[in-house]
Amino acid sequence: MRFVIVTGMSGAGKSTALKILEDIGYFCVDNLPVPLIPKLAELIRVPKKGLEKLVLGVDIRSGAHLEEMKQVLKVLDAEEIDCKILYMECKDEVLIKRYKETRRTHPLTGKERVDKGLIEERQKIGFLKERADYVLDTSHMLTRELKEELNQIFVQDKAYNNLYITVLSFGFKYGIPADADLVFDVRFLPNPYYEEELRPLTGSDTAVCDYVMQDGAGEVFLEKLEDLLRFLLPKYVKEGKTQMVIGIGCTGGKHRSVAIAGKLQERLRTCGAYGVRTEHRDVEKDRVTKAG
Repeated sequence: MRFVIVTGMSGAGKSTALKILEDIGYFCVDNLPVPLIPKLAELIRVPKKGLEKLVLGVDIRSGAHLEEMKQVLKVLDAEEIDCKILYMECKDEVLIKRYKETRRTHPLTGKERVDKGLIEERQKIGFLKERADYVLDTSHMLTRELKEELNQIFVQDKAYNNLYITVLSFGFKYGIPADADLVFDVRFLPNPYYEEELRPLTGSDTAVCDYVMQDGAGEVFLEKLEDLLRFLLPKYVKEGKTQMVIGIGCTGGKHRSVAIAGKLQERLRTCGAYGVRTEHRDVEKDRVTKAG
């Protein structure tokens, strides 16, 4: 029996999460009136009803009834119905951009500014985030990456520490990423830029990666960085952090930083139950600059 409530900020990907869960075999109901939730939950206890895996979408659209969710959760606990809460989180600046791109109206704003609605929404729905078993921050997450994370949690039953890590390669000459939590400089490593046959390639190519790692310094750096992150990441989780951006920088963001970011991602997948992705911010900029 699996009973999941999907909730979170409007625009953070709740509808997409519901579709993904439906595709992997869950019976999904969105925006059910809050007072009816305990009645529906009882059905998953009835044999042969086909509701062994049930997902409910609950969000700010419930209006005044949203406050009743506190009592509903107490009822579910009292009746020993195992209910897991998945909370979809996203940074305000990303949510505002999404609303502008889609030209949608935030449920609480009408003709007012979106940022005002986000503040009010966070206040009203915050109790569900505090109660959540899983928090997924989609600020830097692609749909396929969200699908992978949901598959690990709800199909493979892997442990999940509510921390999603983005390993972001970049070039210092284009500026340090504003949203980076940790930044590491790998300009001490051998630079493929000065090898004519390697210059057009990127750190994702085997030849470039081998060149960067040739003298052993890269491997030592990764070992020490992994040791540091194994210490830090549980501390961030304990403090409630759900999104971590680790910046790996070289001069142009095309060779060394890309190679090390890829290697670091591989290592982080063995560090604990974290979601991990890589993003290469500046890997194409050198090509664009020279073409111009």
